[in-house]
Amino acid sequence: MKILVFGDIVGRIGREAVMTSLPGFRVQTEPDLVIANCENLAGGRGVTERTLDQLIDAGIDVFTSGNHLWDRERIADVLANERYAGRLVRPANYPSGTSGRGWILLTVGVKKVLVVNFLGRVFSETLTENPFITLDRILTETATAGPDIVLVDFHSEATSEKVAFGWYADGRTAAVWGTHTHVPTRDERILPGGTAYITDIGMSGFRDGVIGVERESVLHNFTTKQLPMRHNVPSSGEAIVNALFLTVGDRGQATAVEHLQRIITIG
Repeated sequence: MKILVFGDIVGRIGREAVMTSLPGFRVQTEPDLVIANCENLAGGRGVTERTLDQLIDAGIDVFTSGNHLWDRERIADVLANERYAGRLVRPANYPSGTSGRGWILLTVGVKKVLVVNFLGRVFSETLTENPFITLDRILTETATAGPDIVLVDFHSEATSEKVAFGWYADGRTAAVWGTHTHVPTRDERILPGGTAYITDIGMSGFRDGVIGVERESVLHNFTTKQLPMRHNVPSSGEAIVNALFLTVGDRGQATAVEHLQRIITIG
């Protein structure tokens, strides 16, 4: 199976860049499944029905997310909407009773694919459950369903936590990719147990700013403590698109992994 994964898509410029580049990526990779992290879709913070619909119509099959998923007031309505129930995954290690689903099991061709999302705890202000232990629980709970392929988006601030999780999941998942920090680490590899791994895929968004926002406000905040400024996500300009292309064999282990990148001008 061939799988194409986009990291954090940031704002309108990120959405437009992914929608523009996806047809070319399809020709290049011929993916059976396309996944994207959506937590920054709407103005850089959270998601809306409209922004999700744009990318569904463009060909994204499944959305993972992260801590910024909750930044829009109507997120509970989005998570309850049947249109997104089998597509949108929130971090699985939020407390029980949290809206939404932490994993989904879908059928792609003749394969059952389990997509799981976790939020890291290092440097995080969110009180989540242990993602390592939660992975064990989910794999146990879904074992009777017999997933052929297990894919994990690990949304985390600390690279050390992501690397440790990759090793913890090695041999039990087809892939673990990192999101959240927006900068591609380019350390993609297949671990000894057959798990494809990268610490961070990198974002799709405004290229000439600071992790997707205009650089002026960020530089102001770093140089002046007294008067912080609101960050702005440009809607046009030079955009960068970062993606990960995975090939998974019949035994549910990765056989190839490649980082892909495009630069696109959005008017």
